[in-house]
This record gives sequence, C-alpha cells and structure tokens, in this order.
Amino acid sequence: MTVTHHPRVPGLASFGDYSPLAEAGELVVVAGQFGTDGAGALPADGDPAEQVRGAFANVGRALAHAGLGFADVLRFTTFLVGRETVPVFMETRKEVFAEIYPDGVYPPNTLLLVAGLVEERFVCEIEAVAYRGGRR
Repeated sequence: MTVTHHPRVPGLASFGDYSPLAEAGELVVVAGQFGTDGAGALPADGDPAEQVRGAFANVGRALAHAGLGFADVLRFTTFLVGRETVPVFMETRKEVFAEIYPDGVYPPNTLLLVAGLVEERFVCEIEAVAYRGGRR
C-alpha cells in the first residue's frame, strides 16, 4: 500500500514540520486542525466557540482536498484545553453537526482534556480519520 503525504493543503496554516493530510489506500488521516485562517490568525479574538467552528471548517478543507466530505469521516479526536472549554465545545459542536450531519447520525469522537496545545492561544484541536470506500 502506498502512503501519500500532502505537506500543503490550500487554506490551511502550517504549525510545524508535518503533513496536514495523508492517504493510505482507502484511509485518509487529517492531522489536528485549529480554528485559524490560512495565515494562522485566529478570528474573533480567539473566541473558543469560533475556534471550534474554525477547526471543523479546516478539517472540512483537508477532507475536500482529498475529494471527501464529512460523510466519509470514521472518527474524530478532539483535544481541549481546560475543563471550562467543554461546555462551549459541546454547544458549538451541536450547531456545527446540525449543518454537516443533518440526519443526526454522528461519527465516534474521543474528547481529551490537555494541559496545552502547540501554541498557548489555542484551546481546541480536532483530527479526523476518513474512509474513501463508501458513503452512508
């Protein structure tokens, strides 16, 4: 099986030496995404709800680069800084999921509380694993 790494995805900022997207056969892996614009800026003064929305939007950009969408996601992993971010994440995810999963069926998600992310200004990071082999 050939593994293809995509070191650049249009619209995604880079925060280190890694590829934001990799493909291996039918599997597509999206590295953890923050809620930044393509230049790495946080909109809305870093508002946690906007970071969550932006992180999902960036996961969507990465998936689209691979020719996929949210219907192809097998699982999400979410990293949050601070327990106080959990209610904001839950409420915002509910709003985002209503748009991207209108049937109300959601992929698995592991939610982890962490001491910090790569930059202190980030409170949310979301990664995804998707499958190219079929749709729901």
